[in-house]
Amino acid sequence: MKIFGFAGWSGSGKTTLIEQVIPRFVGAGLKVSLIKHAHHRFDVDQPGKDSFRHRAAGCSEVLVSSVERWVLMHEQRGEPEGGLDEQIARISPCDLLLIEGYKRYPLPKLEIYRAANGKPLLYPEDEHIVAVATDTRAQTRLPQFGLEDYDAIAAFVLDTLELNR
Repeated sequence: MKIFGFAGWSGSGKTTLIEQVIPRFVGAGLKVSLIKHAHHRFDVDQPGKDSFRHRAAGCSEVLVSSVERWVLMHEQRGEPEGGLDEQIARISPCDLLLIEGYKRYPLPKLEIYRAANGKPLLYPEDEHIVAVATDTRAQTRLPQFGLEDYDAIAAFVLDTLELNR
């Protein structure tokens, strides 16, 4: 399983960019999965649903399964979040695992940079950033792409990971 990350400050456009390159990877015949790090509380469940009620009653894990999908919800119940290595170990085998967030984790990453955010580049502080997608010209020798240059970004990721088929 090859792993590639997308890092950038909140509001930089990571999710939009990833959403656009995923179909290009799938179109290349790859089985693709993703881990997204959330810096805030989130819930994929809805109040009133059986699974929500079971978690609220105290279950540590609730797995909901149907013919279309299954989801496992795990409640931390005060336990530490755990690292990315633990999350990667939970992912079913695939050709390409994309990581959104975890910007400090040591894996090859594309930085998504938007000047209007007023934040500094993560590169050169992060030696694992291998390219930058930006709406401006960044001061770097790394490969640079426009924020909407999805074909070139997807090709770069495939080349970097030697996943060309």
